[in-house]
Amino acid sequence: QVQLVESGGGLVQPGESLRLSCAISGNIFNIQSMAWYRLAPGKQRELVAALDSFGNTNYPDSVKGRVAISRNSAFDTVYLQMNSLLPGDSAVYYCNILAREQQWNSPRHYWGQGTQVTVSS
Repeated sequence: QVQLVESGGGLVQPGESLRLSCAISGNIFNIQSMAWYRLAPGKQRELVAALDSFGNTNYPDSVKGRVAISRNSAFDTVYLQMNSLLPGDSAVYYCNILAREQQWNSPRHYWGQGTQVTVSS
């Protein structure tokens, strides 16, 4: 069973930084992409950062230049470095991977339980 566990969230002041981590475990054949999403009250889920298997990254304009997604060499941890945080960045942040558990499976999305990030003075 594939599990994603996020950590690193918390309460910070505007302008500060946070680094989120997502530990990936379970039986995985391969991971096609990794991503971070966020969900704030009253808003739709938003992509924050994406990383494909070739190392290409994608960021929406709302966070471009302030966040960076990365992973370790074992593909079992994905990170989100967030700098110059704004109150508008407050949300629950979710880790996501598109992966296959077996070679013959179709890829599917897996999600973590989320970690709260609150940016407030």
